Amino acid sequence: QRFHGPVLLALGWAGWKTYLGRPEPGVRASGMGVLGRGLINSRPAEGVSVLEANLALVKRYSDSKANRRNTLVLQANLANCLVNVGRQDEALALRRGIHAECVALNGVSHEATISAGSNLAISLDCAGLWDESQSLIRNQLLPAARRTLGHDKHTTLSLSQNLAVSLQGNPKCTREDLLEAETI
Repeated sequence: QRFHGPVLLALGWAGWKTYLGRPEPGVRASGMGVLGRGLINSRPAEGVSVLEANLALVKRYSDSKANRRNTLVLQANLANCLVNVGRQDEALALRRGIHAECVALNGVSHEATISAGSNLAISLDCAGLWDESQSLIRNQLLPAARRTLGHDKHTTLSLSQNLAVSLQGNPKCTREDLLEAETI
C-alpha cells in the first residue's frame, strides 16, 4: 500500500527514529527515503536536507546497476523537493542528469525514461526554455510513449498535455502554435 500526506510523514519519522542507530546503511537509507518523500510537500526545506543526506548515503555504500536505478529515484524526489522550495535551476540541472542516466540505463523507450523526460520538459518550460521543451516532447518523448505505451496511456496523454501547455505558454507562440495546442 502506498501512503501519502501525514501518514507517510509519520511513517517516515518512525522509520528514521527506528533505523538511525542501525549499522546497516541500506536499512538506514530506506528510513531516510520514506522520511524524505513525506517531507517533499509538507516541509520541503527540511526534505531537501534529508534527501541530500540520503542520496549521499546511498552513493557511498553501493554502486551496482540496481542501485543506480534507486539513486535516480532519490534524485527525482530531490528535484521535486527543490522545485517546491523555488530552486528551479538546481532542479533543472538535476533532471537533465536524471534523464541522461535513464537513457543510458534503459534506452529512450522505457517508461522510466519517458517519465524522467516529462519531468525535464516541465522544468524546461519553467525556465523559459520553450523550444527545447517542445523539441524534447515532439521528437523523443511522444514517439517513444506512443510506440511503447500506446496512445491512450496516462503518460502519453500527459505528454500531449505538456506539449499543449508549452505551446500556449511560450510568449513567442504563433497562431499555428495556438491552433496546434487547441488540436492536442
